[in-house]
Amino acid sequence: MAELPREGLTVQILTGPGLAVAVPELSRLRVTVFREFPYLYVGNADYEARYLQSYLNTPDSLVVLVRDGEAVVGASSSMPLQAEQAELKAPWKAAGIDINRVWYLAESVLLPAYRGRGLGVRFFEERERRGRELGFKVTSFCAVERAADHPSRPADDVPLDEFWGRRGYTKRPELVAQLSWQDLDEEGESPKRMVFWTKDI
Repeated sequence: MAELPREGLTVQILTGPGLAVAVPELSRLRVTVFREFPYLYVGNADYEARYLQSYLNTPDSLVVLVRDGEAVVGASSSMPLQAEQAELKAPWKAAGIDINRVWYLAESVLLPAYRGRGLGVRFFEERERRGRELGFKVTSFCAVERAADHPSRPADDVPLDEFWGRRGYTKRPELVAQLSWQDLDEEGESPKRMVFWTKDI
């Protein structure tokens, strides 16, 4: 693990089946962070463990963990887009783009107390490095779009668009996926609009 100076935190890089040691902690972290706006996600550890199995099954996958002592306080994941769920591949195929060239940056989750310390940049650096090492030409992620007047939007909410732009990413409104989950104020799942951002590497 690589130490983060002055913060007492460590970064751990896991790939493929090596992620198994962290699945329970990572599942709990994802459920906690994704309850926040804009995802408002109702999740549970059992579903998360099943979801994370796709990373265990993909040898090239990468998960970056941040630990404070032994506790996992942040994580970021990536894998070949080809290995992702069909809903994420569909808009690329519809646009006639070769998904075998795309390294997908799946999620980044970080507890609030650890934000603003440069870890978001580190997450991008580690995942992009992995994509380049494996010969991918494009990195991409998608983000949920919520209405400007969404009732759950915090008054101090700052969209991440500017941060992503500084990392070299361009919003691609022609590449839109539909993913379904249950919001905190919903009785069941509903489709959410997910817009892709891309960067040539």
